[in-house]
Amino acid sequence: MTHRAAPMSSGGVCGLHAMLIISMGTSVDGFINDRDGDFGWGGPSDELFRFHTEQVAELGACVLGRRLYETMLVWETDPAMRHDADSITFADIWAALPKVVFSRTLDRVQGNARLAEGPLEEEIAAVLESTDKDVEIGGATLASQALELGLVDEVRLFRYPIVLGGGTPYFPPVAEPIPLELVETRTFPPKVIFERYRCVRDAGG
Repeated sequence: MTHRAAPMSSGGVCGLHAMLIISMGTSVDGFINDRDGDFGWGGPSDELFRFHTEQVAELGACVLGRRLYETMLVWETDPAMRHDADSITFADIWAALPKVVFSRTLDRVQGNARLAEGPLEEEIAAVLESTDKDVEIGGATLASQALELGLVDEVRLFRYPIVLGGGTPYFPPVAEPIPLELVETRTFPPKVIFERYRCVRDAGG
């Protein structure tokens, strides 16, 4: 493998309940891929890869769309991905993680995964109820829908030092501002900045 794809990442504890987390790499100008859909610029260093692995190990489940599910499936099916101790550790953790896949075209999924049967809000509620660990939602479309529905507890960005000028935006257009509280920052080589934000809700949220 000439370029290691970045695994998904997340984890952490907020109060006494499991959190729903969005966590993706982004350019400085806020895009998760370029105009051609490429995200090869977002490959992690060894240190960042191990951080992703640690965070995924803390998850109780993952909700994801078809495209991301198929992208990550190689970690369960392709022996070439298991080429060193770090990649073997990640592959084992990812394969064991329960997953809920949203797709209009798939009629079956592999491994520790199931196809979603209900609306996003209901599926997220069921997954959060099934674990005392945090849950990550992955894929730009699903993550945007969850954010618009007010279901997301934390937003995490791995900000890469590149300006793309276009592509798929990390954040969707929103009808009203979403207040965030910065709770952590960290820098990984080569100058990737990790930013963790908590969604601020009113007393009724």
